[in-house]
Amino acid sequence: MSDDVLTWQIGDVRITSVPESSDPTSPKFMFSSIDKTGVLELREQAPWLAPFVGEKGHLLQKIHCCVIDTGDDRIAVDTCVGNDKQRGNPLWHEQQGPFLDLLEKAGYPPDSITHVVCTHLHVDHVGWNTRLVDGQWVPTFPNAEYVFVAAEFEHWSSTEDLFGDPVFEDSVAPIREAGLANLVSADHSIGSAVSFESTPGHTPGHVSILIESGDQRAIITGDMAHSPIQIAQPDLSSSFDTDPEMARSTRVDAFARWADGNTLIIGTHFGTPTAGVMRPDGDSYRFDAS
Repeated sequence: MSDDVLTWQIGDVRITSVPESSDPTSPKFMFSSIDKTGVLELREQAPWLAPFVGEKGHLLQKIHCCVIDTGDDRIAVDTCVGNDKQRGNPLWHEQQGPFLDLLEKAGYPPDSITHVVCTHLHVDHVGWNTRLVDGQWVPTFPNAEYVFVAAEFEHWSSTEDLFGDPVFEDSVAPIREAGLANLVSADHSIGSAVSFESTPGHTPGHVSILIESGDQRAIITGDMAHSPIQIAQPDLSSSFDTDPEMARSTRVDAFARWADGNTLIIGTHFGTPTAGVMRPDGDSYRFDAS
């Protein structure tokens, strides 16, 4: 594992990033309109992108879970790909990674998690919702309330996964069957410090997660932005967006709210250092990593 566990403090709330995987990614996998040459040209125009772009134009990304510890609640946001899952992507197929060990070493054994939140229900955000026990998919976090946006749950319960993998069947449906699922609106809150911010377009019910404590705040993006190159070019939509135009509009609106130089932006797929603040930069924005 090339990325370490990271932590950030927002007022009285501690946010811990536990990584599952880290791989250089071809921009053409994520975006149809930019290739490695285009990414390198963009890095020249926006040197702040350097930590997130490889020497040959790869995007430096990762898959990780953020645990929000408010003192009262321990909320796991986006549970990565998971082990033992049958997946078409060879990097994700029947993984045998140490994620749960890393989570426990970070101070969060599975039975200590009070809530699981998925920004959306794609394959790399729901995998550790369940684990394989005696041939059955069972909830990984047995004491947690799993919080799903109702519109997102309903969409994927009747829509095939992007890659044709049985994601809903092995990582979402067993939670409902176990009686642990809570279907909520896109403006849901958990306690006084954590709330959902509706950021649709990547998927119909996509949300970002807002953390506020004292006079500080942070946002966990989810996949409304996959890479900081979308901060430099907010119009750049992912090939995996359900509604690219809505996703583009969502980014434009959200970035205008978030680019205050104070809000900590935690990118759900941003490689280390993963978090930073946004500021206006000409007609676009810059991301100053922390």
